[in-house]
Amino acid sequence: MHGSKFKDASQSYMEIELGVTDSKSGQEKSRPVWFIFENNSLYLLPVEGSDTDWYQNALINPSIKIYVDGEQYTGSSKSITDPNKVREIVGKFMSKYGESEVNKYYKKFDVCVEFILQ
Repeated sequence: MHGSKFKDASQSYMEIELGVTDSKSGQEKSRPVWFIFENNSLYLLPVEGSDTDWYQNALINPSIKIYVDGEQYTGSSKSITDPNKVREIVGKFMSKYGESEVNKYYKKFDVCVEFILQ
């Protein structure tokens, strides 16, 4: 059920909404993010790599929310630091969004995040 929702979103939407808990205020912060859905996994690529604010917050509190088409999904974030896997995900982002667009917005390619649905 959920996997099909993410698969549909990956074909219909360029971005989804990500909610993370701010480590300082304890409040949820949300932002639109690009994503890849593949093999029943949802992958996110932080714009500034490991320096990205939402990524840093997700390391402290890995419970995150994804909003797709008005529905909320709660899960946890799994940081991926293996250079080969990160490179693979970056390649998939470039295929979906275009190499020039990814290079225009993304500044550092040292990590990615897998969303694990609870």
